[in-house]
Amino acid sequence: MTSDKTRLSTPAVAPTANVAAFLAEVEARTPAPLATGQRGRLIFGLDATMSRQPTWDMACRLQAEMFEEAGRIGGLDMKLVYFRGINECRASPWIAEGARLGGLMAKIDCRGGRTQIGRVLRHTANEAAQGPVGALVFVGDAMEEALDHLCAEAGPLALRGIPAFLFQEGHDRDAERAFREIARLTKGAWCRFDAGSADQLRQLLRAAASYAAGGTSALQALSASSTGARYLLSAMQDGQ
Repeated sequence: MTSDKTRLSTPAVAPTANVAAFLAEVEARTPAPLATGQRGRLIFGLDATMSRQPTWDMACRLQAEMFEEAGRIGGLDMKLVYFRGINECRASPWIAEGARLGGLMAKIDCRGGRTQIGRVLRHTANEAAQGPVGALVFVGDAMEEALDHLCAEAGPLALRGIPAFLFQEGHDRDAERAFREIARLTKGAWCRFDAGSADQLRQLLRAAASYAAGGTSALQALSASSTGARYLLSAMQDGQ
């Protein structure tokens, strides 16, 4: 991604003793509604470690359809954040053109390494401190970090009313537990998708884009014709 990406700093790990009190405060807050009259903004986080190669290629093909759906609602800006290798986590600028983002994604190759989901959450919170963010979408298949740490990193998203939509490939139990908890905390949704089902992931991504661009009303409107939108709405309601 050359000049169109920036290296993210390594986040500090919150002390475990403080996590319970912090999460209690988060639970007591009501998320702020999505601002109206503005272009939606969505952060698209991807695990680009070696196990993700098959679905990374699929994500490159499908991301343009997220912009198509958002365009019918009023527009969407997207930022790509990915991690791979040894301590590498990078972010693109905010991008409005699906073709440009697709070009950036096509240049990325998957590399072996451990997950860095906490850094994606931290970057999303930092972006939200500078301007509205409608949602975080994360696609991955593993979790190799301390769950308390991830919950602490997700806390600022919950305080700002930014739902995290976590789409899991496969059946890794640690990943499912973490993804479900992050979704619950942020009032987002956890969904599993099949590696061989491009249509399933396509519908879920379009539904998430619809929410980021137009909020719950846009997602409800899309649900009339999209099983992905209905699934996402149901998952969000189940997590409340």
